[in-house]
Amino acid sequence: MTRNAKINTLLLLLVAALAVLPIALGLGEGKEEPFTGADAQAETAITELKPDYEPWFSPLYEPPSGEVESALFALQAALGAGVLAYYFGVRRGRRQGEAAVAAGAGHEDDPNSRDA
Repeated sequence: MTRNAKINTLLLLLVAALAVLPIALGLGEGKEEPFTGADAQAETAITELKPDYEPWFSPLYEPPSGEVESALFALQAALGAGVLAYYFGVRRGRRQGEAAVAAGAGHEDDPNSRDA
């Protein structure tokens, strides 16, 4: 197994552990919604501290349900991952193309140096 394969396997196991351990250890037990996002937790904390607080802004679009909100968030994350993957793919392709041109340049004769 190569060094890169070992590192990739280790990273994959780490990501899996980060996803499974909170559930396996029961870190969300005793809460109404155990794994809510930071926005929901902040809203709860603000309402407890200042019940008469009025937000400065209201959302432009309020999804009809939590499932729709989750789906939109997942779509946003997928689009962002796609843009990043495209960018890194283009960068790698350019780098490989430049390396191929540089490797081929050393083996070819210069057409301008030939006698006619």
